[in-house]
Amino acid sequence: MFKETITLSNGVIVPMLALGTWLIDDDKAAEAVRAAVSIGYRHVDTAQAYANERGVGEGIRTCGIPRNQLFVTSKVAAEHKTYETAAASIDETLRQMGLDYLDMMIIHSPQPWVEVNQSENRYIEGNRAAWRALEDAYRAGKLRAIGISNFLEGDIDSLWETAEIKPMVNQVLCHISNTPLALIEYCQNKGIVMEAYSPVAHGEAMKNPAIRAMAEKYDVSIPQLCIRYDLQLGMITLPKTANPAHMKSNSEVDFTISAEDMETLKHIERIRDYGDSSFFPVFGGKLKGYSGKPGTEEI
Repeated sequence: MFKETITLSNGVIVPMLALGTWLIDDDKAAEAVRAAVSIGYRHVDTAQAYANERGVGEGIRTCGIPRNQLFVTSKVAAEHKTYETAAASIDETLRQMGLDYLDMMIIHSPQPWVEVNQSENRYIEGNRAAWRALEDAYRAGKLRAIGISNFLEGDIDSLWETAEIKPMVNQVLCHISNTPLALIEYCQNKGIVMEAYSPVAHGEAMKNPAIRAMAEKYDVSIPQLCIRYDLQLGMITLPKTANPAHMKSNSEVDFTISAEDMETLKHIERIRDYGDSSFFPVFGGKLKGYSGKPGTEEI
């Protein structure tokens, strides 16, 4: 089990390998969390938009590991762009999960999902308002760390101007064949720890011959290579699965990719699409409608 940690700007220590829970149903989330914790995971990532916070919280409460040994992250829904709605949503997340505090909460996107990839409105004031709600929850002891997700350089600059507490993480799409190197460098230079979701390209990396060849060179699986790649970029890495066998293999990444091979992987031909998942805004898609809950996407 990979057990390395990284320290945020406020001194909070975060396990670098986390269980992602996107698209895990609420009624299956608790068992997935318990399975991951039994394997050795100590960091679990959810979101209001995943509609599984209740199940994730149940798993955290019933896994048999003391709460202070676990790191739990959730996300303020991308649609909450006022102080009032963001603040209320943080309290609702704590209620849904049955927890006294979260280790981290982040703004899920600078734009509501229905506007991602199709609007120039970057919601500068809305993000500042949501950020104030996070700052107040942090000061109140409800959150141990706060951050952002899917924010680009300009979004961060706008928030940075008014933020009294600076963002501690930025969680973004990052995998072999789609690595935002400039954004990673920009954030790390500002003391923002980077997090990588969809490290296996939502499964599409399994189809890439160049990635497969590199995995064979190291005698590891494609997911193991992809996860190790993001970890070596200095990123908290969030592979998503409800399968305990995959959880275990995903955690067995105690090998090192050489500097030369890391450079090769950074510049592999860019992924062209994400197959059947290409409609999701995080993968470049455009939604016609979305209520903020899984399964309500109109494409």
